[in-house]
Amino acid sequence: MEKITPRTLSGFMELLPGKQARMEKLMQVLRDTYASYGFAALDTPVIEDAKILLAKGGGETEKQIYRFQKGDSDLALRFDLTVPLAKYVALHYNELAFPFRRYQIGKVYRGERAQRGRFREFYQADIDIIGDGKLDIMNEAEIPAIIYRVFRGFGLTRFQIRVNNRKILNGFYAMQGLSEKSGDIMRTVDKLDKIGPEKVKAILCDDCGLVDTQADEILKFIAISGTNAQVLVALEGYTGRNEIFDAGLEELRAVTRNLAAFGVPEENFAVDLTIARGLDYYTGTVYETTLLDHPEIGSVCSGGRYDNLAGYYTDKALPGVGISIGLTRLFYVLDEQGLINEQNPAAPADALVLPMTEDVGQAVALAQTLRDAGLRVQFYGEQKKFKQKMSYADKLGVPFVVLLGEDEIAEGVCSVKNMQSGEQIKCPPEQAAAHIQAALAAAGGPLILEK
Repeated sequence: MEKITPRTLSGFMELLPGKQARMEKLMQVLRDTYASYGFAALDTPVIEDAKILLAKGGGETEKQIYRFQKGDSDLALRFDLTVPLAKYVALHYNELAFPFRRYQIGKVYRGERAQRGRFREFYQADIDIIGDGKLDIMNEAEIPAIIYRVFRGFGLTRFQIRVNNRKILNGFYAMQGLSEKSGDIMRTVDKLDKIGPEKVKAILCDDCGLVDTQADEILKFIAISGTNAQVLVALEGYTGRNEIFDAGLEELRAVTRNLAAFGVPEENFAVDLTIARGLDYYTGTVYETTLLDHPEIGSVCSGGRYDNLAGYYTDKALPGVGISIGLTRLFYVLDEQGLINEQNPAAPADALVLPMTEDVGQAVALAQTLRDAGLRVQFYGEQKKFKQKMSYADKLGVPFVVLLGEDEIAEGVCSVKNMQSGEQIKCPPEQAAAHIQAALAAAGGPLILEK
């Protein structure tokens, strides 16, 4: 039989067990944090009717989507988690309690060109809050607190949640007589961090049809900076000229004045008028989060308020607000830069039980005793020499090996070896479990390093 050379498709990530374990830990931080704010877990299908996914699509979405025929069915792989959510809420409206709060961590698929840090299959980690008819601004104010808790849970302190409001931008463009071009302008302004103000101005003039004075006025407006209070004061100078602008400014004030109550420090939050988000469906508050010491990574968490997304599936008004973390890309870039903490335990077990007698019954019972105490324990049943057993433990990376031989059985104890320090003690199984748990609690540290 001809052998097929194994390979992983370009744009798809496969991790070795140690790295996968650390990825799983990041996911667990997300699950625990999202659940602590009352979000319910949700898992929508990876494959949907293509019409469902493309209702708000077209353009780049249609080019990137994985689409295929199965019989008479026109199917596609989901390209994000928000559009399937809109369908889900419209479909199950009568069975849900509103506001409906859900989190979802799942893979999405985009057939774009694979490149460094950009994948065709990748995990997104989303939360969304969906209202019935209305959705209070306090939901938008709570989102930065959730982002803050997630990144603190990762072990990070040097990050900034940047916030703006699309109504402020739409109102400002209306003042300039540019409402019809506002979408193109915002998509261009959203590239400011990547290409700089000169190239943004060139695109505004050459592609969007603006004159120099209009482009200069836009760049002057989005350059307003300072403390959050200073930015809000500067924006006051534009009030009274457009109702949409005034409504957006009041919403931005509501978000910022509730930061302290939600536990978000000032240093981790900034009003930033350059934040626009390229997607057309955002209608209010928009968010982007960056790592201050690694601006080259770009936004690691983004999202915003949307009012009309479910309108493609139902006549009911179902406004929402949500954020998304591109987890695969985040993990890849952090790992590439050496910021994933390799000292954080990533073994599949806390302890490996090695029987040292022909009768392994008591060793099997010992492993279960340690599991009952809350440890993750692997029983090693292979008939190998001691050196080979220890080599396996070392390669697996387990922090502890628990040995049970004739002497230990006679004494009613087990031998516990710390694989990192080499220290070995004898103690009863219950004491062994406590000893291992104490050592594990003291080890580890943050999941992500700050350098």
